[in-house]
Amino acid sequence: MKRTLSALLITLMALAVSGQQEQKDSKIKTGWNFGVLPAVTFDTDMGFQYGGLIDLYNYGTGDIYPEYYHKFYLEISRFTKGSAIYRFNYESWDLIPGVRTFTDLSLLTDRAFDFYGFNGYDAVINKGWFDQELGTGDYRTRMFYRLDRSLFRFKNDFEGSLSGENLKWNAGFAIQNFRLDSVDVAKFNKGKDAADWLPWVSDEPGLYDLYRQWGIFSPEEADGGLINTIKAGISYDTRDNRPNPMKGLWTEGGIELSGKFMGSEATFAKFYLTHRQYFTLIPNDLSFVYRLGYQQTLFGDVPFYYQSQVIVSALRGAYSEGLGGSKTLRGIWRYRVIGDGFFYGNAELRWKAVRFSFINQNFYIGLNAFSDFGLVTDKIKFTIPDLTSTGYNPADFFKPDAEKLHVAAGAGLRVVMNENFIIAVDLGKAFNEQDGNMGFYMGLNYLF
Repeated sequence: MKRTLSALLITLMALAVSGQQEQKDSKIKTGWNFGVLPAVTFDTDMGFQYGGLIDLYNYGTGDIYPEYYHKFYLEISRFTKGSAIYRFNYESWDLIPGVRTFTDLSLLTDRAFDFYGFNGYDAVINKGWFDQELGTGDYRTRMFYRLDRSLFRFKNDFEGSLSGENLKWNAGFAIQNFRLDSVDVAKFNKGKDAADWLPWVSDEPGLYDLYRQWGIFSPEEADGGLINTIKAGISYDTRDNRPNPMKGLWTEGGIELSGKFMGSEATFAKFYLTHRQYFTLIPNDLSFVYRLGYQQTLFGDVPFYYQSQVIVSALRGAYSEGLGGSKTLRGIWRYRVIGDGFFYGNAELRWKAVRFSFINQNFYIGLNAFSDFGLVTDKIKFTIPDLTSTGYNPADFFKPDAEKLHVAAGAGLRVVMNENFIIAVDLGKAFNEQDGNMGFYMGLNYLF
């Protein structure tokens, strides 16, 4: 996968060098513009990815450039082992006059969805159990910390002015249907020699299967369910540019409610608060930015499969989940830090290193250095099971009161067209081996 992505980046850099000689002046964009990116990668467990994505912008007469009047995003990509992303996203200022509208319709399947337990470091990770190359002699299956998850999501977010241009109200509703199961071992074994087969779940259950057997989560929530939510909040936004601000701040907070009266599997409420601030160090070229976020369950019992959701005023990517992974803690395993309440932060230096014009479009190459951190502030309550007769050692799974700050750091590259279409590549490293090692991510947009 990295080889394929590297080839794409080298091609883009070559275009940048050739395009830089043509024109240095940025042009105001009008009408329709689009960016297209193929999705061709390879992953040992997921197989080959094939498909693509398109970002389509309508700048109108260009009077608000680099802002836009309409944005359409479509991604269709599949992996040969069964995982897939089918996503349509629409954003507009004109659909409802005076209201910014965000609509997302997605089907997301993940045949190897990460599950490491609850409450951060309180959940012990045994690398030898899933990484045979370590040679520790206790290898079980590389799918030990995995499950099968599919998510159908229809999400609508709205934003309008309360006072002036900066203080805004936020509202939204979402329909999300989660489906969970054990890893489909037969699918991963297909086409492989018997010596390379994964063990069957009945012979070597993973953490998800063991938690289900031990009653840590109920049979009702073990297979997923329907979560319908409504949301309301306020935000204060003084950013000078939404895709990559050079100055200003952006703070938002609110409450999300799920209820059985709305058809949900569970009734609960969560509070969220996110603060982002942007400082110019060198005009137009170098900025320092940071984000601080806090989320807390206010009441009710939240199904474990929903605890990884990071609530924001408007969904701006295929995933808003954590803590851990490309959207929250880069370099730390996906969804490593899960709790009833959590705190997280990101700090970045962003440098617009090279500007150029190519194929009548405005480009720049950006570099960034970052540090990410997070912590469970309110733990999920459950009773550690009595494993005396099971043959398992509780210390291999549970380490009460071990939670502390999770930290990672790294660097990234951005290739940006017309200030809005942003190809993003990040490489992060976890500071604690219980959080992983290195994480490599390629997608779209700055983190915040």
